[in-house]
Amino acid sequence: MDFRIFTEPQQGADYDELLAVAQAAERLGFDGFFRSDHYLRMGDGNPLPGPTDAWTTLAGVARETTTIRLGTLVSSVTYRHPGILAIQVAQVDQMSRGRVELGLGAGWFAREHEAYGIPFPSNRFDLLEEQLAIVTGLWNTPLGETFSFAGEHHTLVDSPALPKPIQSPPPIIVGGKGPKRTPALAARFADEYNASFPEFEAIPGLFRGVRDACEAIERSADELVYSVALAVAVGGSEPEFQSRAAAIGREGAELRTHAVAGTVPEAVDRLSRLQELGVERVYLQVLDLGDLDHLELIASEVVPQLNRP
Repeated sequence: MDFRIFTEPQQGADYDELLAVAQAAERLGFDGFFRSDHYLRMGDGNPLPGPTDAWTTLAGVARETTTIRLGTLVSSVTYRHPGILAIQVAQVDQMSRGRVELGLGAGWFAREHEAYGIPFPSNRFDLLEEQLAIVTGLWNTPLGETFSFAGEHHTLVDSPALPKPIQSPPPIIVGGKGPKRTPALAARFADEYNASFPEFEAIPGLFRGVRDACEAIERSADELVYSVALAVAVGGSEPEFQSRAAAIGREGAELRTHAVAGTVPEAVDRLSRLQELGVERVYLQVLDLGDLDHLELIASEVVPQLNRP
């Protein structure tokens, strides 16, 4: 099982804080540092310092790390034109020497679109399908050839399809819990399917939907990685766990039900259950970015018990 650190900087974090988490995650042996792609705080609380742009952040982190995987979970299709997104991600892949992954979704947070003047159309899944086709088409076009695309929403004519990423191509993550279009898009375009914050009992059905969609287009379902994103709060003792729960404004009992939470043995049990459900990768949503001791505890006490030879 792979473990990646997942951050939500729209809740209050600047670049330096994110870089510190990314570098700690790399030093501690986590597989990836990922961030959300949002422009507005969710819920009440101090909005400072304000939003940071996901791909600007990852470009900086790419130059200050050497091994850890980097990406978004997930970028909204509404934020960037597909040709521009393909260029941005390819450039950050070059800057990281081939460590980038692109999570892409339809978007859902209408209020942040309203706040920053970003259109929020109802046909976002149609846009997502075209964006996935264009981004992957640009990356996969051989050097010296051009790429054209004529869709309902986007048209590209004789694009030189440059720059090229180092990876051929960077992995695509499709996330969501929809019953039809999300599995179909994951089967067609993705290297990984991610279910964000699912109830444990729903995971087998979500994964089965993607596997069925793969079979429908005669793609091997085992080509995809199956992952989940869950909040994490672990303590070396019960008081330490309760302190971490309080620091992120959550009740301990609620976290124990819906997250990877509790004392170390409880966290190991929760993650072992995820393995039994077919989860191959876990994105641990870390909400208190100043608590680097939390990452140290997970890396030293939890992860080794899940990845024993």
